[in-house]
Amino acid sequence: MNFNKKYISAAILALSSFTVAADNIQLIHAGEMLSVPGKTIQKQKTIVIVDNKISEILDGYVRAKEVSEDATVIDLKNSFVMPGMMDMHVHLQGELGPNNTAETVRLSDEDVSMQSVLFAKRTLMSGFTTVRDLGSNPQYMYALRDGISKGWVEGPRIIAAGRVSVTGGHLDVDGMRHDLLEKYSSDTLCDGPYDCRKATRTTIKYGADMIKVASTGGVLSDTSTGTGQQMNDDELKEIVTTAHSLGRKVAAHAHAADGINAALKAGVDSIEHGSYANKDSIQLFKQTGAYLVPTLLAGDTVVNLAKTTDFMSDDIKAKAIRVGGDMLKNFATAYEAGVNIAFGTDSGVSKHGINAQEAILMHGAGMTEIDIIKSATINSADLIGKSDILGTIEAGKLADIIAMDKNPLKDITELTRVNFVMKDGVVFSN
Repeated sequence: MNFNKKYISAAILALSSFTVAADNIQLIHAGEMLSVPGKTIQKQKTIVIVDNKISEILDGYVRAKEVSEDATVIDLKNSFVMPGMMDMHVHLQGELGPNNTAETVRLSDEDVSMQSVLFAKRTLMSGFTTVRDLGSNPQYMYALRDGISKGWVEGPRIIAAGRVSVTGGHLDVDGMRHDLLEKYSSDTLCDGPYDCRKATRTTIKYGADMIKVASTGGVLSDTSTGTGQQMNDDELKEIVTTAHSLGRKVAAHAHAADGINAALKAGVDSIEHGSYANKDSIQLFKQTGAYLVPTLLAGDTVVNLAKTTDFMSDDIKAKAIRVGGDMLKNFATAYEAGVNIAFGTDSGVSKHGINAQEAILMHGAGMTEIDIIKSATINSADLIGKSDILGTIEAGKLADIIAMDKNPLKDITELTRVNFVMKDGVVFSN
């Protein structure tokens, strides 16, 4: 066993100097560990956690008293240990279903906010310790983000987006009578580049961690306006330039190739869905380094709902069957071409807590197990600009750690059976 007691003691003391006392010391005994996805699996390791950070990774199973009299041991000797997963596209304030229209007028914003606490906890318990929420009632989502950060409620770390939409675009409201359209329209609708500049600044002023735009139409918009480009090139460019100047990244919902390409040329950081990316799109992805967030689970969900239920309008059903059915093969083409891919489900279209089923669909489209895991860890951390603290199990990083009984590199469905969840050094499921 390669263990330098003096080194660990010094590390603990160094970390202690930044807190009142380093009295929360935990040791995880990991039977198998994928500390850095893409590198070799390690066996029989001890992860030393001081407060909320990883202090050191040691060979063998170190006894608690060798580190501190107050240290606690978490026994994962019979488990596969890896970094917490991340979902780059969720909607924590709802779930698609036949009651959506009724709930719009029956549930208050406060009711929806309470429901989002439930959905956030389900997401965390499934092994997803960080998410990007890409479209919710902003102030209530910011409150959930902050409440989780303060430890008031349980849930994943949230990167909360503010939405900027053109009038009548996918992120605007639709399918209601005129007075309800007025009531539920966003405060950050914009038309023309200068109007969109102001909307972006306003969205960031009120608490957005990032910006979400819709450069094309959407499947679930209750309108026959299609899935082609809806936000103009100059509007997209102004939003991205303004957001980046204020330190915020931009995600673009985009289905059709014209809208994908326009968003990539404008400099967005990620394309959500990317259903009909073409050769030009792939070239732009590789030139810019932008990420594709495929959301295959959403496509699979809407196809099934369109075929088996009656709550969707005819316009939505037609788009769902066409676009949802095409997403898988287009994702496979992008993956084979070497496009950067970050894990994302569009949960809220699908049910919360089943996020890892996205991995099964990605694997079915030809993505390797290790690339799937990298998309949900290293790649996602890079997309949100937090590679220095998230994405791997290494000294100095936040202790976001999950475990399951078996190795998901041999069977990707193991990601749906996470039975240990630690986020920020706190155990939520064991």
